[in-house]
Amino acid sequence: MKKTNYRTSPVDINRMPPGIGNILVNEAAERFAFYGFRAILIVYMTKYLLDRGGALDVLDDEAAKAWSHWFLSATYALPLVGALLSDIVLAKYRTIMWFSILYCIGLFAVVFDQTRLGLVGSLFLVAIGSGIIKPCVSANVGDQFGKRNTHLLAPIYNWFYFAVNLGAWASMLLTPWLIDWGVKNYSVAWGGRITFGICAVLMGFATVVFWMGRKKYVHAPAGGFSFVRETFSKDGLATLGKLSIVYLFVFPFWALFDQTTTAWVLQAETMNLQWLPTFIIQRLPENIQSWGTVLPAQLQSVNSLFILLMIPLFNFIIYPAVNTVWPMTPLRKIGVGLFLAAGSFVICALVEQWISAGGQPSVWWQVLAYLIITAAEILVSITCLEFSYTQAPKRMKSFVMSVFLLSISVGNAFAAAVNTAIRNPDGTAKLAGASYYWFFVIFMLAAAILFIPVAFFYKEKTYTQDE
Repeated sequence: MKKTNYRTSPVDINRMPPGIGNILVNEAAERFAFYGFRAILIVYMTKYLLDRGGALDVLDDEAAKAWSHWFLSATYALPLVGALLSDIVLAKYRTIMWFSILYCIGLFAVVFDQTRLGLVGSLFLVAIGSGIIKPCVSANVGDQFGKRNTHLLAPIYNWFYFAVNLGAWASMLLTPWLIDWGVKNYSVAWGGRITFGICAVLMGFATVVFWMGRKKYVHAPAGGFSFVRETFSKDGLATLGKLSIVYLFVFPFWALFDQTTTAWVLQAETMNLQWLPTFIIQRLPENIQSWGTVLPAQLQSVNSLFILLMIPLFNFIIYPAVNTVWPMTPLRKIGVGLFLAAGSFVICALVEQWISAGGQPSVWWQVLAYLIITAAEILVSITCLEFSYTQAPKRMKSFVMSVFLLSISVGNAFAAAVNTAIRNPDGTAKLAGASYYWFFVIFMLAAAILFIPVAFFYKEKTYTQDE
């Protein structure tokens, strides 16, 4: 392909740049694939994993949680590799295209081999594909903007996050039901093949959509050795040092947040999953009365639904209202989000105490916990995406994004290490019941309190792509 076919600098306009539609559709479809795969992972490993003979070969709860968190840790560590490949050699577009294809292969792997070996191969390839494209995709959004429309960066990152959660919500609602339906109507093997197959097809669609927008994008060239020089310059090292301090306090948030896909799902299995009142269910036609009860893994979709509803609420009501009395700087948003994350785990701890006492609390208590941790996610994750891009020098955009994503990796590695350390030889846990959740509440509160002086003394410096 000839480099002259593509723009290398943003269009001089004050509106949304061309190609944004392709990027958002690609992101929604890719996130459907990833979150659909992730949503059923804990259920698949504890209920449906097979051996070569087709017999069940499942993992216990603590082992499954550890596997899941190690997978997520690898997924969010590999963006460092993706950023280096992109910023030094391949540039963002080729990195995204090549590794999206590998990503597709990984999703198809578990369709054809549902043993532990097949699952490990799939986790390996999906982690590489998803992880390596991740910093390039989010930095590529910012590359499309110049000085005249840089004021649209905050709104577009909100829409980007909206696309992420639209895909995630749809998949987390559909895939748990689909694997349950496939197992009941066909077999354990076919339940997995159908569900993982749909995720693989959506990833293929995402790749094609992104390719179709190739002539609309700004193709920021690879920095080569200039990237290395800028990264290890006084300004580059200062940027990495300052941001790394912020990310050090963000990783505990991810150690809690990503347990919505593991510990929270397992907790939901012991709760009353009827979300509609009995008198309403009794008045429904008999063939749809089951809709009044949710599957444990489907509860994850509540997070994405709340994101879709709450992003406009925060942008148009909460932020403007709070700004009139207390300016909501990016670091203040992050600090508030850290405290809210601890609050969500307080609810889970109280629910677990209720369960241990012999009760069966309503699933609506976990919905309340999702409401709180979703607000925390908006304050922490969306803010970090925009903040990471604007604080990174021109040739370091992808690399800085990958350093931010490394905080997610470290958070998941911490959760995996905790679950590995507390696992007894007989499959029970040293931190059983509510004590598990109280441990993470204390951990999160400590990080949130220590972050306050960091937010107070941090000095911001903003960069855009055409500077």
